[in-house]
Amino acid sequence: MCVPGCMEKISKKLGRRQFLGSMIAASAYAAAGCTQNKAIELASASSDKAGIKQRTQTTFTEVVDLTHTLSTDFPNFFGKPMFKLKSNTTLKKDHFNTNYIEVFEHVGTHIDAPIHFSADGRTVDEIPVSDLVLPLHIIDIKLKADKDHDAEVTVEDIMEYESKHGQIKEASCVAMNSGWDKRATSNDFRNLDSKKVMHFPGFSLDASKFLAEKRNAYSIASDTLSLDRGNSKDFATHYHWLPSGRFGIECLANLDQLPAVGATIVVGAPKFKGGTGGPSRIIALK
Repeated sequence: MCVPGCMEKISKKLGRRQFLGSMIAASAYAAAGCTQNKAIELASASSDKAGIKQRTQTTFTEVVDLTHTLSTDFPNFFGKPMFKLKSNTTLKKDHFNTNYIEVFEHVGTHIDAPIHFSADGRTVDEIPVSDLVLPLHIIDIKLKADKDHDAEVTVEDIMEYESKHGQIKEASCVAMNSGWDKRATSNDFRNLDSKKVMHFPGFSLDASKFLAEKRNAYSIASDTLSLDRGNSKDFATHYHWLPSGRFGIECLANLDQLPAVGATIVVGAPKFKGGTGGPSRIIALK
């Protein structure tokens, strides 16, 4: 059992890679329900391409699952089955259970690697593990999205957020909470009009540029099917954000369970060679 403060002491003795391993173990400990009465303190590293820039203290007492359960009927961008699971062996016949799975990289709660929209960007296995544990900022646009299904996170939304919660941290993940995750079990998630055009919120190009150039955020994340709004024809946000070397996250769940600032996002990205992204188990520590 780790009492409050022990992780801080451990972090001073371990190297960067070793301590990241201890962070994962602590997350598992929390998920098992061991943090109901005790806070676990973690030292999380904010880094840039040259290495660690600063080390900040993260204390959490709860783990929130930001991942939708992936199934054959989970809504996706193309509107046709993108996930298949077929039994391979059974306990009765073979003495153990296994399945084959066939899955499109960009289905369910998933990560977009830089190469998804660039010719020579990093593949999903090349994203540094230190970039997958980030301070989380959540911009709530639910009221705007209720009135306009094509709403976007704008620079004005970011400035209003910062006036209430402080400036967005460098090397962070900025998530859009449009309330769209509540639609994930119905056709309203894709929200097609009579011309088969989708309508759901996303990030504006100007917001993408601001977060990259003025705040040096490492990731943006949406609770919809895309970083761009649903009726986008040019995917301008994708084409700006991913070629800059950053990654995106789509189809997050349960953002309402988190504070606007102060949580840490842990992105359990897949690690297969050459991948443009992939379904991920994503959690938040608060």
